[in-house]
Amino acid sequence: MGVPLASAPLMAQESFRVELGRDGETLGDIRPVFLKFDSRPLPAIAPEEVVRRYQRLFEISEEPDVRVDALNRLHRIRNRAGEELGYSAEQEIRDYREIIGSYEALLGDSSFPAQVDDLLYQLAKAHAMAGQPDLSIQRLTELVDLYPGSALAPEARFRIAEAAFSAGEFAEAEARYRRVVESAQHPELVSKARYMQGWSQFKQGAAAWPRAAETFMAVLDLDIPGAAELDGLSGSAQARVGDSFRILAHMARKSGGTESLSSWLGNRSPGVWHYLLYDRQADLHAFDGRYRKGVQVNQAFLARYPAHRAAADFAEQSVSFWLQAGQESQARSAREDYVARFASEARYQSLNDHHQVIWGQYSRSLADYYYAQGVSATGPENRTPALLKAADYFEALAPRAPEPGPLHYLAGDASLLAQAYERALAHYLAAAYEYPGEKSRDAAWAAIRIYHDRLEAASTQQWQSLMQTLVAEERRYSSLFGSDHRISGLRVDLANRWQQGGHHQNALTFATRALSWSDISPTDRYGAWLVAARVHQNQGDYGQAESAWRQALGLVDEVGAEGADKPGILEQLATVIYRQAEQAVARQETDLAVAHFQRIENVLPGTEIAIRARFDGANTLLGASRWLSAINELHRFQVDYPRHQLVSAIGEKLILAYQKSGQPRKAAAVLLQVAEKADNPWPARLRAAEIYHSIGDLASRNELYSTWLVAVQEPGTASGHLARQQIRHRLITSVDGPGADPWRKQLLDQERASDWHSDETLRWAADAAFYFADQAIADFNDVALDHPLASSLARKRRAMERARELLQDAASFGGNEVLSRVAFHRAELYRALAAALIASEVPDELNELETMQYRMLLEEQAYPLEEKALELHARNHQRIVEAGSDPWVERSLKVLADLYPARYQRSLRWMTWTTEDSTDV
Repeated sequence: MGVPLASAPLMAQESFRVELGRDGETLGDIRPVFLKFDSRPLPAIAPEEVVRRYQRLFEISEEPDVRVDALNRLHRIRNRAGEELGYSAEQEIRDYREIIGSYEALLGDSSFPAQVDDLLYQLAKAHAMAGQPDLSIQRLTELVDLYPGSALAPEARFRIAEAAFSAGEFAEAEARYRRVVESAQHPELVSKARYMQGWSQFKQGAAAWPRAAETFMAVLDLDIPGAAELDGLSGSAQARVGDSFRILAHMARKSGGTESLSSWLGNRSPGVWHYLLYDRQADLHAFDGRYRKGVQVNQAFLARYPAHRAAADFAEQSVSFWLQAGQESQARSAREDYVARFASEARYQSLNDHHQVIWGQYSRSLADYYYAQGVSATGPENRTPALLKAADYFEALAPRAPEPGPLHYLAGDASLLAQAYERALAHYLAAAYEYPGEKSRDAAWAAIRIYHDRLEAASTQQWQSLMQTLVAEERRYSSLFGSDHRISGLRVDLANRWQQGGHHQNALTFATRALSWSDISPTDRYGAWLVAARVHQNQGDYGQAESAWRQALGLVDEVGAEGADKPGILEQLATVIYRQAEQAVARQETDLAVAHFQRIENVLPGTEIAIRARFDGANTLLGASRWLSAINELHRFQVDYPRHQLVSAIGEKLILAYQKSGQPRKAAAVLLQVAEKADNPWPARLRAAEIYHSIGDLASRNELYSTWLVAVQEPGTASGHLARQQIRHRLITSVDGPGADPWRKQLLDQERASDWHSDETLRWAADAAFYFADQAIADFNDVALDHPLASSLARKRRAMERARELLQDAASFGGNEVLSRVAFHRAELYRALAAALIASEVPDELNELETMQYRMLLEEQAYPLEEKALELHARNHQRIVEAGSDPWVERSLKVLADLYPARYQRSLRWMTWTTEDSTDV
């Protein structure tokens, strides 16, 4: 066997083996081992001297019986000594040839005291030694036939069977050996005969091999009846046993391998030697380099006898065979089979110390192999199975190892790489706390990492529970393993996670614990201050937050640009200062708030937050009615940040501040500056005009108003129309005399054209209409009726029509409030025209009669006009009933009192005057 089995003592005592390479090229050439029969002890004197004396006696004696006895003794001494001792084999043969005659003489001498059967036996031996085998067998046959009950008959039969075997008459030899087995009384001779019977059967060919197998197994049953005989076989028994195993193995190899063994063993109860039969067959295959066949034999044994005490030897031998064959992968499979076969506690405890060590070695080698395979594999489909196998082997080996901790740690590593996190966690915790050792610290930390990694995929419900578990593990780790630079990092991470989860007090607690750790690194200190800063900031404790941010800022250089976010810290620092300013504003601590706003510029100069803080500082001053300070800050802002978008909002603030501080003219100036930069300057300019209006600076106001009315088109909205009419009205009221006429005309024209009116605009339009009507009336009155009357009368009439139109406009805009005035003026136009007709000059070329007639004609022309005037005044007087009396009604009443008598004294009409509008109001 490749490894020692329980038969090792037996193997060590074997004197020799018969192997194909030495005994023959084929099974047919194999011969049984030589069997010695004489076991008497050697003489006490030196063997060489005894041989010399007997040789001398043989040579000098004349007596046949003496010569026979001397030769027999020489033969026995040489066989017992195992060497020639001065008596060579050639000499012995010569002597036996000489002694044959002496034997024959003794057989013929009836007076010789020796028994005939013994003489026949000795003569047969002499013939054999002299090279006369046929004569030897003849004498032995005579002995058996004549003396079948002789004590020498069994041995004679054995010699006859041997002769048949040597002659190749194997069937004859089988029968004769069987007779020896059946008749012999001596156990040793029976064993030898059965042994040779098996050889005789073997030599008859494969058809007789089942009989041969049965015979050889019977030999083994006799020679090895119990386990004790395995360690105490005699030399001859050892030879038979070894040869029986050998030939059985050869027959099995040639006739079906382990199937033949199974068939031959049949229903035999497992004997003490059965496993050796499998072992010899496996050895035979391995000796010939057929390692796979050898392994198959081992597997067959294990399948047939799984609980045998030699099972571990066979399983180990399979590993050895594969290694000898250079098949590492097959050897690994054999190791796996070995480990699995004895994995249960009961099977493992059944192993001896050697095999328990082997089991551990195999388990560790398999674990290491699959771990390496898993680590180097590509793709989870290859990596995961290998790593899980490694974890299995480490896990099974751990409780049977003197130090389980490192193995649990390795099982955890393999499980972790295979993403079997629960399993990895169990092993890490075992290595950390159940089996303290050199890997305990690393295992504990690995368990913390698993808990930590779970947080990434945890649901909201799981998150807090995992955090509590991680907190507990951190405390257990810290208390057991003491100082570790990783602890501060873990605490910082926990602080961050608590903070992100909204548990701000927990976050602050862990940040504080991290900062209290003596072995904390600059990076972790930086992280802890960041958490503290964020928590204070979240809780509205901006002063504490500022202090924490400044601590973090102080660590930026130590941490390095890659690990620190200096711009972000500065931004947060500026933010908390900003919040402190806002808090001060809410408490109405204006000076403190402004100071905070201005401090931001020292943190982030020129940045958006700093600029806005400056702006908000100025706003704070405005909100506190600190007008002059606010104006100064706003002007500073304009100077420092002239291009910033907030500058556009400063104008309004300055306007407010100037107005509130009693400086309206400066407010107007700011508005005009704003207007210069605006796409549409007029809203700002009009506001400036309003300021000028409010302080009575009508010149500045009117300049803006007049420019605007020229530059900007009439709006298409009601509000726009009303605003422009108001401005025109203001211009009209601020300018004396005809200088306002253009604005009056525009006002009147726009009111006529507009769809939008108000009481004010209508009143203003009515006033403008009356203004122009008064001018038209004056123009009417200025037209004199002279010659030629027709042309001057036409001019007068046109002037009158102009006045009437304007009075109509005034009536339409002014409504009921101006109707009496309009009516009075219209009536007066008719009365004035009538008076002008009557007072007009008579042409010089008319005679007295013609002149009289001419005047009468003029009176006839003037009469309807006077009537129209009287009618209009009368109708105006009648408004007393509807609207009551007013100055214009009173004036109409006075005119009626003056004109009424003359109206009724007129009785003659000889000229006709017709007006265009006889229904005028």
